[in-house]
This record gives sequence, C-alpha cells and structure tokens, in this order.
Amino acid sequence: MINSKKYEDALEFATKKHQGQFRIGGLPYITHPVAVAKWLCDKGYDERYIVTGLFHDLLEDTDATEEEIEAIGGKEVLEAVKLLTKYKGYNMDEYVANIRKNPIAKAVKTSDRIHNLICAVECDDDFKRRYIIETIDYYLDLDEEIPKLLKRLSKSMENPIVTD
Repeated sequence: MINSKKYEDALEFATKKHQGQFRIGGLPYITHPVAVAKWLCDKGYDERYIVTGLFHDLLEDTDATEEEIEAIGGKEVLEAVKLLTKYKGYNMDEYVANIRKNPIAKAVKTSDRIHNLICAVECDDDFKRRYIIETIDYYLDLDEEIPKLLKRLSKSMENPIVTD
C-alpha cells in the first residue's frame, strides 16, 4: 500500500490495539481499518489520510490514547480521529457536521461507510434497516458508490426498503 516508516508504525500499532477484536463474520477487526486505508490509498489520498484510516476506530474501540495517536500520526491525524470518534452522549447532527468540515475525516468516514455497507450483508435485517436509514439520513451524498451499495444491501434483506 504505502512504503513508509510512518505507515508501517501505524499499521503495527493499530494491529496491536485491535488484537482480539473480530468483525461480524469472524475476520480479525484490523481487516476493517486496513480496508479503509486501502480505499484511501487507491483513491490517491496522502499518508495522513491513510494513517487516519488505520486509526479511525482506535479511540472508540481500544485503549489507545490521544498521545499515542499523535506521536505516530501527528496533529492532523489525531484531530481527524477525534472527529470520527463517537463519544458518550454525542449528537449525531453535530458529529456529521464536524466530520464534513475536515477533509481528512470526511474522506475516512466515506471509506468507512463504503466498507461497512459492503460488509453489512452478513448482518441481520434489523441492523441492515438501521444502517440503511442512517446512511440515507447522513451519508448518502459522500460518494457516488454509496447509493449503489445501499441498494445492494437492501436487496439482501427479506423485505427490501430501498428500491430502484
């Protein structure tokens, strides 16, 4: 993906912090941040975006600290990761509005949503329904691929809620 010391250090750190966590379907959790980072790399984003992709769930899902994230990724990466983190009592409208103001956070959230939409076919219909509605309400316009993935996910449901 990227051949740099910062990327290698970030990957090693994220892998260590997500150790023992698994995705629905049983894959190690680190496969998700790596997929998010790969999408960003494939789209031509620079190292700050890619490292943020690796780190986007660290504050929310691990014991990683802001200081550790900044030491490896830098201030811009930490700022974006903090914006991508849902803290207790967060307000969804403010959360999304703040992400949209930061180019790194916005690109990472787009990649995160795309990867989760692809993977959500493994979830139950109740989860799919909630995820589709949240995507329509907050993220539909982030990328042209999202509406297509919504339709695909909806078609995997017993009673699809998104049609052509």
